[in-house]
Order: sequence, then structure tokens, then C-alpha cells
Amino acid sequence: MAADAQMNGRGRRAFLALAGGSAVLPLLPPEARAQMPTAPPPLGSGYALLVPQATGGAPVRTGRVTVDVPTLADSGHAVPVRIIVQSAMRPDDHVRSITLLSDRNPRPVILKAWLGPRAGRAELATRVRLNGTQRIVALAELSDGSWWSGQADIVVTESACLDAS
Repeated sequence: MAADAQMNGRGRRAFLALAGGSAVLPLLPPEARAQMPTAPPPLGSGYALLVPQATGGAPVRTGRVTVDVPTLADSGHAVPVRIIVQSAMRPDDHVRSITLLSDRNPRPVILKAWLGPRAGRAELATRVRLNGTQRIVALAELSDGSWWSGQADIVVTESACLDAS
């Protein structure tokens, strides 16, 4: 019962933030509206450099990796992320590592985790800092040497990574 009330409170806050922002948008001058992101950026040139570095140049296939994030985050300071990789997690077929990348953060490798067959499930849940609206990419290396990827778009209203250190 308490969990339902907590979820309703989050949904209400998100709705009110979205409604309040929508009400103020027409009052902004055109140059301010032009600077506001309307959609997450495409998988850009930043990932064209990051992915080969993370995989050692190995080919990456799309699929088997699910990145679960909210579509809207009021603050980029602690965004919940869940990464799930479809794998049997047996000694002959398991996930070796999971890497989470962001081409907008000062440090693009947000997460690097190593797994083995005794992990049971290839699933991670954590909170990350994000520097604004973006697309995040998760890479999974399997025991056969193959790399798989998944991605998710997220709109962040308040950036968290403002310093470059």
C-alpha cells in the first residue's frame, strides 16, 4: 500500500513538472525556445569513437540488451537505470561484462561491470548522473566474444555533470 502511494506521488510530481513547463513555454522568447532540446540527440559521432574503444574494435550487434530508464528525469543527479542482457548464464554461455556509455557526460564510461556464470542473471540496477537530454548505450560482451548493444533515450531537465573533472 505504501509503495503504491509512493509511486503515485512520483507520477504526480512528473505530471506537474511537465504541465508547469508546458504552461511556461509559450511565454519564453523565441531564442530561448530554440535552445531547448525537443528530442534526444541521434546516436552521434561521440559513440562512433566510444564504442570501438570499449569493444576493442570488435563488431557490435543490436539486440539482447535492454536499457530501462525513465523517459523523463527531473534531475540528472540520480537517474535510475536497469540493464538486462538475455543470456543463459551457464559456464559455456554467459555475459562477461556490461559497459554503459554516455557521449554527453565528461566521463563517458558511466559503468563497467564484470559478470560470470555464477551471477545467476545478467541484470544490473543502479543510479547514474547524466549531463542533460541524451541517448545512453549499453554494451554487453558474451563468453563467445560477441558484443551486443541496447540503448535508451532520456530527457533530463536539470543536468548533473557540470564540471569537467
